[in-house]
Amino acid sequence: MVDYRPIPDERDVFHEYRSYAFRPEEGVPEYDPEEHETPRATLGSRRGLYATEGADDEEPRCVCRHYWLESRVRGDVHRTAGLASVATPPEYRRRGHVRQLLARSLGEYRDHDVRFSVLWPFRYRFYRQYGWDTANRIVTHECEPSVLSFATGALDASGTGTGTETERTIAPQLEADEYERLESAYAAHADRYGLALERDADWWRHRVFGGGDRDPFVYAVERDGRIEGYLVYAMDGGMGDRTMGVSELVFTDREALLALLAFCYRHESQVQRVRFRIPADVPLRDLARDPDEIETTISDGPMVRIVDLAATLSALSYPERDATLTIGVEDPLVDWNEGTFALEVADGTASCERTRGSPDSDDVDVSLEIGALSQLVVGCRSARALERTGCLEAAESTVLEDLSALFPETEVYLGEFF
Repeated sequence: MVDYRPIPDERDVFHEYRSYAFRPEEGVPEYDPEEHETPRATLGSRRGLYATEGADDEEPRCVCRHYWLESRVRGDVHRTAGLASVATPPEYRRRGHVRQLLARSLGEYRDHDVRFSVLWPFRYRFYRQYGWDTANRIVTHECEPSVLSFATGALDASGTGTGTETERTIAPQLEADEYERLESAYAAHADRYGLALERDADWWRHRVFGGGDRDPFVYAVERDGRIEGYLVYAMDGGMGDRTMGVSELVFTDREALLALLAFCYRHESQVQRVRFRIPADVPLRDLARDPDEIETTISDGPMVRIVDLAATLSALSYPERDATLTIGVEDPLVDWNEGTFALEVADGTASCERTRGSPDSDDVDVSLEIGALSQLVVGCRSARALERTGCLEAAESTVLEDLSALFPETEVYLGEFF
């Protein structure tokens, strides 16, 4: 039997596996604790899968890292695990080690009452076979900075530009120790999006303000000393071919958004392109005078998975609709999510219990796989959308009505890498 355990004393091995898996073109840089054990790099918990239980002299067959997070789902904060750095050296591949590592990871999450697992995949179909599915889309807008000139005119027209009583100004560049000034603006942002992470001091300092090889710039818009929005960005390329890459754009209202866009426009003499990586509902194309000058692409973002179906459905908050449903679920990785489940919802709360029965039984009201159920629960896909694509089968139309009412589609956006 394989042994799944922490690997805190084998950081050089973890570094080697991860480097070969994700950056083989760079070779394997020599392990240097001062360089590779930064506060950012040491966030999370390393785990490894070993062939022999208790053997201290062998190398792991594969490794991963767990980030112990919290995220917003349907208005409440739930424990969420970020799964990252899943890596197997070539001599141990295609032996089922990753499957076992993922299953054991879910078991550890379950022991810690974690509700959701999120990850950034190297290939979507690889993790779909194990029950994860796309959580949200990422929209990228790219344009010349001059295209954003509309923002200054819009601010002047609204009476909130420079020189007015309600003037919004850009604060000097913020440092990591000033992260608390951004928290209220981020809280308003997180309230709008499912799976938005709760950030502690370490996450702010080493993930938002810490950019790995280089730290990003963080600037904020404020009025009367109160931060109403901010952006996080880095500069890519050299003189004559420089792009301002905005990785986080947070704002509390339209005027704050316009002020941040105007700030980007004022880099016209310094950059040739501005690139925004933002949620789909940010109305950049709607605000722009020349939307045809903006190149917009949509890509799949992170993936999400329910850890323990019965516990998660029991812990959620629900709209004021009473319903009783029998749900047939298939889970390709863990048996505790496989089978039929009785969900009873009354007065906004629920209980869910596993029952005897097959997920494809004639007695179930709805059948689906754990990945599709995960999308339904977090709100990124509706019951009707899942049915239209063949990901959900309902016994009758009233079941779809109940599912649509209990799990309404919401804005979901997790854009942070880990």
